[in-house]
Amino acid sequence: MTLYEWPRAAAFGRVIPKSKIYEHAEANTALKSIFVREVDQIVWAYKLAPETVNLEATHQVSEIQVFRIAVRSVTLNQKVLSAIDKAIPFPLFFEVSNGEHVMLAAAYKRPSEADNSRFVLGNYFLSDWLPASGQRTAFPVALNMDTLYERLLEPLVRRQMAQLVGKVSGIMNSPITPAVADQPVSLEDRIAQAEAIKAKVHEVMRIKTRLAREKQFNKRVAINAELRSTKQELERLSAG
Repeated sequence: MTLYEWPRAAAFGRVIPKSKIYEHAEANTALKSIFVREVDQIVWAYKLAPETVNLEATHQVSEIQVFRIAVRSVTLNQKVLSAIDKAIPFPLFFEVSNGEHVMLAAAYKRPSEADNSRFVLGNYFLSDWLPASGQRTAFPVALNMDTLYERLLEPLVRRQMAQLVGKVSGIMNSPITPAVADQPVSLEDRIAQAEAIKAKVHEVMRIKTRLAREKQFNKRVAINAELRSTKQELERLSAG
C-alpha cells in the first residue's frame, strides 16, 4: 500500500505538546519515559470532518483525525499510539516518520455501546515503512464519514490478514487458502477475525513453549493433544 494524499482543505498543522497527551491519557512515569525516549514531535496534521471533506457525519464517525509522529528510530512502542488515541475522542490515523521513511498506523475505534462518550480501541494495524518522498494514493471516495473511515482502514486490515494467514501457513506447514464468502464480509467482521487469529497464534506459540519445556511423557501427550486442537481452531479461523 501507499500513503494517502490527504485533502489540503483538511490541513490542521498544530503541534501538540507531550504534556497534553500525558494529561488526557493519565500517563504514568513509565509511559512518559517512552515518549521522551522515542518521540521527537507530535503534530495534529489533518482534521477530516464534514466541513473539510464535504461528507456527512454518522453516529459512529463524526470526524477522523490524522496525527504525524516524528520518532527517533525505526521503532515505536504502540503504547505511544494508544495514549494519543485515549486522549483524542475521535478515530485516528498515524503517520509515524523517522525522516526518510513513514509508516501508517491505526486501530479500529468505535463508540462504546454502554457509554457513547467513551471509545473501544482495538489492536493496531500497521503498513510497511514507506519512502517519505514516495507517491501517495488518491484520497478515497466515500458516501459519508463512516464509509470513509472503512475505506481508509481497509488496506491496513488486508495487509495484516495476509501476514497472519502467511504465519498460520508456516505454523501448519501447509498453505492456508481463505474461503470465498457467499456474502460480502464487513470490515468490522474482518477486523474481529484478524484479532481472533492473532490471539490464537499467540496461544499456539505458548503451548509450543510449554511442550518444549515439559519432560514427562504423559504430560507431553496431553500438551500435544491441546496443541493439535488449538491448531485446528486456528486453521478454521484463518480459512473462514
